[in-house]
Amino acid sequence: MSQVFREFLKKVGSGSHTSKPLTRDEAAEAGRLMLTQAATPAQIGAFLIAHRIKRPTPEELAGFLDAYADLGPMMMPIETAHPVVVLGCPYDGRSRTAPVTPITALMLAASGIPVLLHGGDRMPTKSGLPLVDLWRRLGLSFDRLTLGQSRQLLQDTGLGFVYLPTHFPEAQALVPYREQIGKRPPLATLELFWCPYGGNAHIVVGYVHPPTEGLAQDTLRHQGRDRISTIKGLEGSPDLSRSRTAIIGTTRPDGTLDRLLLHPHDYGFGSEDVPLDDEATYLDDLAATVAGHPSPLAQSAVWNGGFYLWHFGVVDTLEAGFDRAKTLLTAGSLVAKVSEIEAAIARLTAIPGE
Repeated sequence: MSQVFREFLKKVGSGSHTSKPLTRDEAAEAGRLMLTQAATPAQIGAFLIAHRIKRPTPEELAGFLDAYADLGPMMMPIETAHPVVVLGCPYDGRSRTAPVTPITALMLAASGIPVLLHGGDRMPTKSGLPLVDLWRRLGLSFDRLTLGQSRQLLQDTGLGFVYLPTHFPEAQALVPYREQIGKRPPLATLELFWCPYGGNAHIVVGYVHPPTEGLAQDTLRHQGRDRISTIKGLEGSPDLSRSRTAIIGTTRPDGTLDRLLLHPHDYGFGSEDVPLDDEATYLDDLAATVAGHPSPLAQSAVWNGGFYLWHFGVVDTLEAGFDRAKTLLTAGSLVAKVSEIEAAIARLTAIPGE
């Protein structure tokens, strides 16, 4: 048993009237003790549920991110004129609405904007469809790559993936606690904010509950990150909804927030969001959309892709973004990008000793 961790547990778990938040340094040490399993399973489980009940502070989450930086993967910077876009998606996946995040990432990468994603396999408590399964359906086995190979892939093709089981086994070892405590721990919020890239990055944080937006901005400000966009997206992802107004926040370097409200009806995209009724059917639709074939996902792909192409400066107007997104789909640009990435993965994994 860790006596140090026991004191942290007492501090956060002593009740609504007497519990106190950890300092950033204390949270960093608590994170390290959990990641290294120096704390016992009983201590870790108790801490995670107590911390969920108390609610994490930005300073605590910044400390946990410090622990991730100390013990986890940090991809070295690539040569690029544009900040790497890091899309933060819930690790426990999607279960109600059809994701278009991979299509958005491919559109950006095909337009010269490098994109880094991160996640793992199916994860409690939701156990929804994870990003890595979407990429596998497109023939892209990001889980085969070392961190160095993933960095090289990002450099060569504009798309990279940090895969938790391979690249951060210490964090992967904490995943079973989610099932055992039956609730999302604060680590699930942390994952939305985590940036496993050591260079100039623009972090996009998807969220569901409005307080998460402010928590993200304050946490990342403690981390010295000044390029942040927040998206009230589908199931906490960066995917814009077509059934309601998109709420977008962009933090300026001085810490002020620019707020943007996009009404899909104003641009001809208003409709119900595509449901995720059957995973196999959805995965086929995803592949069809990337190949430029008619698909239920096409309008959502253009709505999201057009916004992000404009948001990251590929085009000057939203309307031009939508036009470019349509062209990328119909001209075969995305399926060509997938083939390029697939060939690059094959080359990287064929190198002896890599």
